[in-house]
Amino acid sequence: MDLAWSAEDRAFQDEVRAFLDKELTPALRERGRRMTSVYADYDTSMEWQRRLHARGWAAPAWPTEFGGPGWDVVKRYIWARETSIAGAPPLSPMGIGMCGPVLIGHGTPQQQAYYLPRMLSGEHFWCQGYSEPGSGSDLASLQMSAVADGDDFICNGHKLWTTHAAVANWIFCLVRTSREQIIQQGITFLLIDMATPGVTVKPIISLSGEHIQNDVFFTDVRVPKANVVGRVGEGWTVAKYLMQFERGGGVSAPGLAARLGKIRAMAEAEGLTENRSFMARVAEAGIAVEALEAVELRVMSKLSNGEAPGAESSLMKTVSTELSQRLTELAVEAAGVYATPYQPHAVAPGGPSPGFTPPADGFVAGPERAWTVTSKYLNDRAGSIYAGTNEIQRNIMAKAVLGI
Repeated sequence: MDLAWSAEDRAFQDEVRAFLDKELTPALRERGRRMTSVYADYDTSMEWQRRLHARGWAAPAWPTEFGGPGWDVVKRYIWARETSIAGAPPLSPMGIGMCGPVLIGHGTPQQQAYYLPRMLSGEHFWCQGYSEPGSGSDLASLQMSAVADGDDFICNGHKLWTTHAAVANWIFCLVRTSREQIIQQGITFLLIDMATPGVTVKPIISLSGEHIQNDVFFTDVRVPKANVVGRVGEGWTVAKYLMQFERGGGVSAPGLAARLGKIRAMAEAEGLTENRSFMARVAEAGIAVEALEAVELRVMSKLSNGEAPGAESSLMKTVSTELSQRLTELAVEAAGVYATPYQPHAVAPGGPSPGFTPPADGFVAGPERAWTVTSKYLNDRAGSIYAGTNEIQRNIMAKAVLGI
């Protein structure tokens, strides 16, 4: 495995840094620094996407024929690393990072021509309709029905934990078009306009007080059959293809390293550097971050050679989310009493905070370094659940690696 950057790679790294210096405005940097969720709020995400789209860099993994930059694996890694270090707010992954690659891999030319440019521009903002009551980790047991009626399907069902459904205008859903003995069969991947009559969105308020997640109800929603991606009844194959992009191939270590640096600075400010127990846990987290980065580089090397990451996708998802949770715990401990106040007006939540009225004078308690720690801690409890629970990921690793 050769991990040395070529002269071309170093030149590209310089180009990325110059772009970030110019386009990542102080306001965007501040919002990125104050984020409490894995998602930026809609307005922040859209502002950053417009700047990226103008440069042709909104979809780093897309080929040039579909509007992407056509970067190889190394350039995509450099981009992800530099944006993470710079503190750029992330784009919503549901469109460009998930549905887009699915349409590139499984969509018709007509679907690609219509949806992909609108994803890039931000005209279409997507959400993901997978989880249902009782069908989360066991996704194949989903019950939302789609019954054929001429050129349409009539859809009825309930999706939940649907991120940003309140601001999305399109949703990609797994629906049941037939009932088969094998539950993975009879599932279809369907694109639904959120403005269609019969679609109702209701908020779910998270532990941190943010409105990011939602219930989405479908009552006799009429959807054209032309909106099926892949074949009717073979949506499970499309869904597994999408999960490669949801679970693996990401770059987490640089962002985790940056957060660990902030924890060290907080520990110094709070006089914790002489606390051997605390600093030992910080050091252990640092070792884990470096180990994760080594795995990410190894996967990058495999992808560069045309190999699939396999079970390493599950490994990276599990390690990165649990390590992120460890960092939130260390941050709360380092913040001490300053972690107590609830003050979403001081941070950049992933969505609105219903019922909260900020103080008239804008007063914020405690030092800035502590403002985000509790909301981030509460948000990160979901990290080991979304994109397939870590228990499911361990099952995948046990089967694929250990053969059990």
